[in-house]
Amino acid sequence: MLYPLKFKPRVKERIWGGQAILKKKGKAVSRLSKDKLYGESWDLSSVKGDVSVVANGFLKGNNLEEVIEVYMGELMGEENFEQYGLEFPLLVKYLDCNDKLSVQVHPNDELAEERHDSYGKTEAWYVVDCKPGAAIYLGFKNLELTREEYISAVAESRLEELLNRVEVKPGDVFFIPAGTVHALGAGIEVVEVQQTSDITYRIYDWDRVDASGKGRELHTALAVDAIDFEADAELLHRQYELERGGQATVIESKYFTMSLHNVAGRKELDRSMLDSFIIYIALNGSVRIVADGVEESLAEGEVVLIPAEVCDVEIDGDAKVMEVYIKR
Repeated sequence: MLYPLKFKPRVKERIWGGQAILKKKGKAVSRLSKDKLYGESWDLSSVKGDVSVVANGFLKGNNLEEVIEVYMGELMGEENFEQYGLEFPLLVKYLDCNDKLSVQVHPNDELAEERHDSYGKTEAWYVVDCKPGAAIYLGFKNLELTREEYISAVAESRLEELLNRVEVKPGDVFFIPAGTVHALGAGIEVVEVQQTSDITYRIYDWDRVDASGKGRELHTALAVDAIDFEADAELLHRQYELERGGQATVIESKYFTMSLHNVAGRKELDRSMLDSFIIYIALNGSVRIVADGVEESLAEGEVVLIPAEVCDVEIDGDAKVMEVYIKR
């Protein structure tokens, strides 16, 4: 019988990273050097070379692909397994942005398949914490910007003046379809949920250079055909109300559904009709997750994967919890 699965974080050094991940992930990353900058923790991944490894229960030590191979639709959901096979369709990350990330864009499914034999990358951000005045960059100020105007701005190093800057606060949610130009600013920690893809076109990197004076590679030509010039930041910033003890569905797309639960005590959820795995992420506080009678604790920053065969989920505690699944 399957049970709630936890995985070992895969932590990545990044020039824009900091130390927050070391604190957030605690014992799970205790062997990492305290002198390096860590920008990303890949908490649930099926990306080749970075497939998550189970950290609890009798499946401990097996990777996610191996578990899917054995349990197929029982873990994934029948339709998910039919569509995605052994590749888990979502990637969950925790990002610590001590500095600005590069301005980038991701191709959609069609372009990614044509160029890279990959899925595209539609994603979402939940702002866990941020410094006062912190901001992201999302789309362009001018929604009528033309391809030619964009190309001229890039050639003349004027791209930054075209970008739409959005100040953020903890709890903000942004849905970022493939094709949307975007960047996370400095002083922000986010949970990111995205399609399983690592295809990124870097457009601008704030003129940063490494110790040898060399800048990171840009993908100017590749990016042009991937950009949606009409992406509207106001529509991508998902507004919601979340009362104590309540829940709010903030994103519904063909790639994933995301809901937020403000858990205050014991909460029962009937998920028998989903035919999908469910991901729970403790955004703050801690809870106890019971899936068809099998219990697992979930501390702040932790991720657990509930198999699709589970019908009833109980969450007990005092925390804000993210729930993600694929709704057919």
